[in-house]
Amino acid sequence: MNFSTMFQILMSGMGVTVSIFLLTLLFSIPLGLPLTLLRMSKNKLLSVLAGAYISVMRGTPLMLQIIVIYFLPYYGFGIQVTQGYRFIAVIIAFSLNWYPVGTKGPV
Repeated sequence: MNFSTMFQILMSGMGVTVSIFLLTLLFSIPLGLPLTLLRMSKNKLLSVLAGAYISVMRGTPLMLQIIVIYFLPYYGFGIQVTQGYRFIAVIIAFSLNWYPVGTKGPV
């Protein structure tokens, strides 16, 4: 394998990495900002619910979340998934794993 072939492979991987980053950013901010506001809310119930979500999402390994999100449609609901769903599952898992700025971490 020569240098130009390796470079092309690395650049295609970098393109996928950048697209995962940009899509995660696009979806996680609209999901995370309301969660942050709920966590900082004076309403105790909303704050506790948001804290519980944060604790679960931050307390489990990201790899486990990706595996659950990837296999849940098939094993949980019997929905057949395609090869392209791998990319979607990663975007969903990364977006749901976003860490709200105004929180102190797991409750």
